[in-house]
Amino acid sequence: MKAIIPVAGIGAKLRPHTHTQPKTLVPIAGKPILSHIVDFLIEGGIQDFIFVLGYLGDKIESYISARYPEIRTEFVNQEPREGSAHAIWCCRELLKNEKEVFIMLGDTIASFDLQAVLKAEYSTLGVKKVSNPLHFGIAEIGEDGFIKKLVEKPRIPKSNLALVGIYKINQVAGLLEAIDFLMKNHIKTNNEYHLTDALMRMIYQGDKMKKIQVDNWFDCGKKETLLMANAILLNTQRFKKQTALHQYPESIIIPPVSIGDNCRIEKSIIGPNVAVGDHTIMTRAIVQDTIIGSYSELNDVVLKNSIIGNDTSLKGLVQSLNVGDSTEINFNK
Repeated sequence: MKAIIPVAGIGAKLRPHTHTQPKTLVPIAGKPILSHIVDFLIEGGIQDFIFVLGYLGDKIESYISARYPEIRTEFVNQEPREGSAHAIWCCRELLKNEKEVFIMLGDTIASFDLQAVLKAEYSTLGVKKVSNPLHFGIAEIGEDGFIKKLVEKPRIPKSNLALVGIYKINQVAGLLEAIDFLMKNHIKTNNEYHLTDALMRMIYQGDKMKKIQVDNWFDCGKKETLLMANAILLNTQRFKKQTALHQYPESIIIPPVSIGDNCRIEKSIIGPNVAVGDHTIMTRAIVQDTIIGSYSELNDVVLKNSIIGNDTSLKGLVQSLNVGDSTEINFNK
């Protein structure tokens, strides 16, 4: 089975980090978002991938080609970028002979039983209960257990089951026909051709679809969810990277942390929930709940809930004080 991973978005909510690199290559828990997805699918037995490229797509193609020479890859450009259904439409020539396909959005990290999805009798969509369904595609489930309705960002939600960007489609021809129908009739939601609407067209035509509820799900499209995902992944055994504490004898490392290769950490307190890229130098730093890119240098800083990009220099202010009795000093003002 082929896996399609759309990675064409510009990642506006993660700026300034996405000014110089695509969102899906932003690091989390020791490796790019895209690597978490690809590694998970490879472990599940998938070896054929289609990547739908757009913004800074050459960087994604170069990364995948260098990092995963053992898998079979095809790259498709999505220009103009007109939504998730349009991304799949751009792959139609590569899907002509496919009966089924697996789709996973390139900014989605989730925990679920991949084998159960791949072996499912019916098309299967990943869902997760959310507190505010207004911002997501929503699935409504019928009494027979099948999905009866899919709505993209409904004004009045009748369900709190959000679509998480995981789709196993058993009828590729039917999916392409549904997308073709949307495009020929200019059926858009928020000015885009949405996969949600194409799948609803398939249900209307008689296709049956089931849901699978995922465990952890992170839509890594903004700073808050990216840092949350980083912390949870670092705290799971699957992604935990043991750091050799003897490499940093003058520092305190508070697990869980992920520290890249060839880093130098001196007189610092690092952790918990910190991921550090390769070749980074930190001196007299206190850092927690933070992602730091590669080839960066941090001196005399205190960081919490922060994302620091690659090749960044960050220097704090060192004070020398002689403070007498009954004195209050506040450097926050």
